[in-house]
Amino acid sequence: MKLIASIFGIGYVKGGGTLAAIVTCPFIWLLWQQPGLQSPWYLVAITAIITLLGIYVGDKVEPFWGKDSYRVVIDEVAGMLVTMLFIPPHLYYLLIGLVLFRFFDIVKPLGIRKMEALPGGTGVMMDDVVAGVYGNIVLQIIAHFIKF
Repeated sequence: MKLIASIFGIGYVKGGGTLAAIVTCPFIWLLWQQPGLQSPWYLVAITAIITLLGIYVGDKVEPFWGKDSYRVVIDEVAGMLVTMLFIPPHLYYLLIGLVLFRFFDIVKPLGIRKMEALPGGTGVMMDDVVAGVYGNIVLQIIAHFIKF
């Protein structure tokens, strides 16, 4: 469980949250490049699976690592995936999405911090999922007005 929660040890590295979000970007890029997987619904399914898995492993590691440990970075993976849902596949959008997600995840405006109060793995995951939603909304607006 610790291996999954920390995304194969990334959570042990200083800046692990940012690193986990960065490592998620090539995965999204590779998914976008697969001819049979270009439907955005594949990313939705993967995002849902990662989010549910994150809630589960977050519950499992909390007794060992404490509430919302910095070592748990699967939440950053889910948040980055949420940020990129239904966004046109382009490297610039991916990079802008990364910056937006990390901004909302670090600053935690507009009620994001309240999500951390949810119990167990749900609280661990939901603040990043909501940060991803905010990042996605801003990125949708950007993608509407700036075409790459």
